[in-house]
Amino acid sequence: MASTRISSSPVTDYLRLGLAFDRLEEGFVDAFTGDPRLRAEVAGGPAPDPAELADRARGLRADLPADLPADRAAFIGAHLAALECSARKFAGEQIGFVDEVRAYFDVDIAMGDEQVYRDAHEALAVELEVPGARGAALAEAYAAHKRADEIPADRVDDCVRAFTGALRERVRQTYPLPDNEIVDFEVVTDKPWSGFNYYLGDYHSRVAINVDLTQYMSSLPHLIAHEAYPGHHTEHCRKEQILVGGGQEEQTIFLVNTPQCLMAEGLADHALVAAMGPDWGLWAQEIYADLGLRFDGARAQRVSRATAGLLSVRQDAALLLHDRGADEDTVAAFLQQWLLAPPARARQMLRFLTSPLWRAYISTYVEGYRLLRDWLDLVPDADRLARFGRLLDEPLTPAQLRAEFGVDQVGP
Repeated sequence: MASTRISSSPVTDYLRLGLAFDRLEEGFVDAFTGDPRLRAEVAGGPAPDPAELADRARGLRADLPADLPADRAAFIGAHLAALECSARKFAGEQIGFVDEVRAYFDVDIAMGDEQVYRDAHEALAVELEVPGARGAALAEAYAAHKRADEIPADRVDDCVRAFTGALRERVRQTYPLPDNEIVDFEVVTDKPWSGFNYYLGDYHSRVAINVDLTQYMSSLPHLIAHEAYPGHHTEHCRKEQILVGGGQEEQTIFLVNTPQCLMAEGLADHALVAAMGPDWGLWAQEIYADLGLRFDGARAQRVSRATAGLLSVRQDAALLLHDRGADEDTVAAFLQQWLLAPPARARQMLRFLTSPLWRAYISTYVEGYRLLRDWLDLVPDADRLARFGRLLDEPLTPAQLRAEFGVDQVGP
């Protein structure tokens, strides 16, 4: 019988390599919309050896640019460097956590400044009308604020539908999407994350929302924007339409713990403000009012600005765990102290930070947000959504964005 193996090329060899990682850790391949024969070939082959995968990654990277344009070769090369590090980790090699994050996401990380956190607490206390409150008193006031912000369980579905429809209409005015694009929402439990986009290809996403976590009026618009419009779903659709449609088959795979993730999470965390502007809260207030729910959008915006200073706390927690040898109880206490998180929420965060697959991933949110914020801030607010379009439509990497700043590296 003739072999059905798909012929080799720099791109198909990269795809084969990436697909092999899903056999080491299910979920490593976040999405694959390429030739199903290639996936079947990898799935039906011998069990991959991590050390051999590391060798393959090094070899493929050494052969670049091969016959590829420089920008595509640079994109693949950055992802091969990340895959090599993952393979070495799977092979049991000891790699320092900071070096691991650098290899995966092409950023350097360090502990944040606790004075910044104290300043954020002071600003938050003012917004919560308990100026000067600290520690347990501030945590109690913040918990009361969060309770008042809860969406009744029986109204979550209505709110999801309302915000999805409104954001979809807004985004499609600027970034046309195929008529058959669709997002299906489902509820899940017992997950280490709050929401997850499963891109299925052909402009179709399934977005899972973890109902173990309470949904809040101030955060739900961000969640919908992050996972759907103009976040992950929109990015996947635009890249499938423009890049894959233009022959860039390397964009048919999305791999965990690669520079792709830092760019995608940074994009998604800026999605709501990019779409609706800095007064997103006032816009959300109108939608909630139509649903018969009271929401103070202006106050939500102020609280969001106050808590922005706490961005690095979760990354600090990862560094304490994986770089400085702190135990889980110490890290849970750290999260409770600075994020004002209830004990159960702190433990939920630890599930994510201690997951073998996700332990470094928190840096995509922290450093991705920072890098893309600075890049988006190069233009006025009125031009932000148009500039955001480059993130949706181009295969940008952290190194490319830094080059536009004229710097070699971005620190914390």
